[in-house]
Amino acid sequence: MSADIGLIGLSVMGSNLVMNMNDHGFTVCAFNRTVSKVDDFLANEAKGTKVIGAQSIEDLMGKLKKPRRVVMLVKAGQAVDDFIEKILPFTEEGDIIIDGGNSLFTDSIRRTHYLEGKKRLFVGAGVSGGEEGARNGPSIMPGGSEDAWPHIKEIMQSISAKAGANEPCCQWVGGTGAGHYVKMVHNGIEYGDMQLICEAYHLMKDLLGMSCDEMSAACTEWNKTELDSYLIEISAEILKFKDTDGTPLVEKIRDTAGQKGTGKWTGIESLEQGMPVTLIGEAVFARCLSALKSQRELAATLLGNGGVKPLKVNAEEKAAFVDSIRQALLASKIVSYAQGFMLLAEAAKVNSWKLNFGEI
Repeated sequence: MSADIGLIGLSVMGSNLVMNMNDHGFTVCAFNRTVSKVDDFLANEAKGTKVIGAQSIEDLMGKLKKPRRVVMLVKAGQAVDDFIEKILPFTEEGDIIIDGGNSLFTDSIRRTHYLEGKKRLFVGAGVSGGEEGARNGPSIMPGGSEDAWPHIKEIMQSISAKAGANEPCCQWVGGTGAGHYVKMVHNGIEYGDMQLICEAYHLMKDLLGMSCDEMSAACTEWNKTELDSYLIEISAEILKFKDTDGTPLVEKIRDTAGQKGTGKWTGIESLEQGMPVTLIGEAVFARCLSALKSQRELAATLLGNGGVKPLKVNAEEKAAFVDSIRQALLASKIVSYAQGFMLLAEAAKVNSWKLNFGEI
């Protein structure tokens, strides 16, 4: 049996993408470095589907229709290069290797040139939406060898999220590392959005003395305005979520944030290009600051809360203040998006990419 596409890496993202492709009528051949994972996957999540398994890279590549299309969902860095070298002996001219991980864009530029030099095609595709997106429809940002696009367009647009009138959240972004560059900036903007929501929370909680339920109600209202977004929607849900003892769970969560690196890369790249992406930079530093938990706790014992006292306001003034926070949040988001697009425009010039900003 020949498969439409192969996928390497059955982590949560990989296995969910396989199931998404299967739902849309594509036959997928799945492979994992730990081969027992393939058997487990076929016996459980993929039971009763058209998904087929492979016991080796050679087996995988032998089961694919031509031109062969294979997606890697493996850890960024050396693992991607290692798999490319393992795949190459079983490819021929025009075959397509797709990296769906969170790779650094410079790696994608290098890999595009390397594979095109061997008459193979490379696509670096940013995939956004986490495990739920992978299963039900992610946003996909493919870039690299443009000749690959006609061969992968139908699959990628079918499995992507849809906006408006069934418009796929997936279009060809541009050459070499453009796909992963756009994904990097997208993640940086998301870092900024999350930090802005944190600051709105801080103002509502510490200046207006609002309860978690009140803040949840405010977010629910905001989500009916221009701020309508996934992050505001889940903020409303998180704020109202109660622990088993009936108190807000969010107040018990340790206030330290980790990071996977894409926000930091955006900050570094903004310095390289001389573009003032200040909002994302501050959001990255806020995460770094949050990690300094013991120093912050010591500072709090010495300095208190910096003299922040709740404002004495009546109901009308409070409602007006909450709406001012909403407007400040919207204005800040616009600034962040504008800065992100300034960086994309500069990178497009430097890397000779033809970016379609409307589509992005």
